[in-house]
Amino acid sequence: MPIDRAAAANAIDAFLRAIGRDPASDPDLVGTGARVTDAYLDELCTGYAVDTRALLTASAIADGGGGGLVIVRDVAITTMCPHHLLPAHGTATIAMQTRKQLVGLGTLASLVEAHARRLTLQERIGEAVVADITAVLEPEWVGCRLVLVHGCMVARGERAVGSRVETVAVRTASTEPTSRAQAVQTAHAALGVGR
Repeated sequence: MPIDRAAAANAIDAFLRAIGRDPASDPDLVGTGARVTDAYLDELCTGYAVDTRALLTASAIADGGGGGLVIVRDVAITTMCPHHLLPAHGTATIAMQTRKQLVGLGTLASLVEAHARRLTLQERIGEAVVADITAVLEPEWVGCRLVLVHGCMVARGERAVGSRVETVAVRTASTEPTSRAQAVQTAHAALGVGR
């Protein structure tokens, strides 16, 4: 679907009029439609333009050392709730036991950012991150933990100020139940689940 900035800005202005605020007569709202459109297209939803698997592939290098534990903690992220169009912000932790390939650490942060900068649910960000890493880097296991404060929970509805939502996504290469369980337990410990 093609992007139409003018139509988006006009729609925001129409929304403001529909809730009793006229951008034409309120000096604080003049240009709000264009500013909101620019914020969404130029920052909040830029992840749609990123081919995340190509991003990983471009940075991947062979792991000649036989694997190791990699943990990237406290990656600051902001995402937009698709249900209320309100932000959620917090941190991501990515952990993996490498096996075949390594990747630049900054690339892992960029990967999370690319998935977060979309209209998406928190659960889907972590699942997408581990799916991409599994497909491209083939680690022994990989996990992504997100801890976010949701504007839709704090500013409206429940007004649950101080609440944080934590989600964890883990994938393992092992198909044997005991090995899988052990890998998940190790991933949870590396991600800091329960702390």
